[in-house]
Amino acid sequence: MKRNLGFGIIGTGAIASKHAAAIRELAGAELVAVCSSSEERAARASESFKVRAYSDIKAFLNHPELDIVCICTASGAHLEPALAAAKAGKHLLIEKPIEINLERTDELIAACHTAGVKLGVIFQNRFTEDYLKLKQAVSQGVFGKLLMGNAYVNWFREATYYSGSDWRGTLKGDGGGALINQGIHTIDLLVDIMGEVSSVFGQVKTVLYPIEGEDLGAALVNFKNGALGNITAGTALYPGYPERLEIYGALGSAVLEAGKIIQWNVKGEESAIVEPLAQSKSGASDPMAIGHALHLVQFEDMIQAIQEERAPIVTGESARKSLALIQAIYDSSKVGKRIGVG
Repeated sequence: MKRNLGFGIIGTGAIASKHAAAIRELAGAELVAVCSSSEERAARASESFKVRAYSDIKAFLNHPELDIVCICTASGAHLEPALAAAKAGKHLLIEKPIEINLERTDELIAACHTAGVKLGVIFQNRFTEDYLKLKQAVSQGVFGKLLMGNAYVNWFREATYYSGSDWRGTLKGDGGGALINQGIHTIDLLVDIMGEVSSVFGQVKTVLYPIEGEDLGAALVNFKNGALGNITAGTALYPGYPERLEIYGALGSAVLEAGKIIQWNVKGEESAIVEPLAQSKSGASDPMAIGHALHLVQFEDMIQAIQEERAPIVTGESARKSLALIQAIYDSSKVGKRIGVG
């Protein structure tokens, strides 16, 4: 009998619990080990995750049943364990963002190609039913030529969100603030549905919290297809509102809010406002309000990618695009002018 694919998790903070919950509900998957940063943290992790826990990454990677490694460390600490896992021949699922800058990202992607292992990046919002419906409609030309795409992630975090962490809001651990941590999910959807970006003019500020990264950001985006876009993101915007994606074309438009379509209008057709079947979950004011159901769907895709010898839906190259846009917003803010997106 073919054994289940063995998953291991590096990093045992809050997001790791979402990964563990998804893995335990997956057919054909098993959580076999976790790895933490110290013996003390590993001991606590073993108790909470009910599996073998390591504080030494080499020993973790030598676990005999380990096939896929989930990296749930601080954003700026993805590269080093990813390189070690790829070298050991393990497939990788990495929490967003893939890394904190393009240089580290490109090194990570290249290492996975060299080792011949699968690389997936967690952008679970791409798997919602309503987003997939919206993306299909755009690809079929339902809304006509794309004119504008907007991403708004106007959220709020209490001061303890930053003061209680040694990496959130830092340049080394987080790579920035509201854009790269909170905003990147909706920015990923924006780029995925609107296409490549040519240039951006952005500005970021730190207005409320004593952090290195931004708690407020805005940008004007020029897409290669000629469309324009607007991005706003924040963790200082009380009380925090559900994330919102707006798509406008020459023949109509749609609005996705907290993963649910709330507006859908096409010329010549009866206007339809789609009522969500259930209350949408958003991290607008609570980072742990988001469940693990979509992680589960993305984990299923990763397993199928391995079994079918294909790329996962969200590859490293795909995940790089939203990071490139955010890095360009940061660079634009520094120089005070519009810059190209690489």
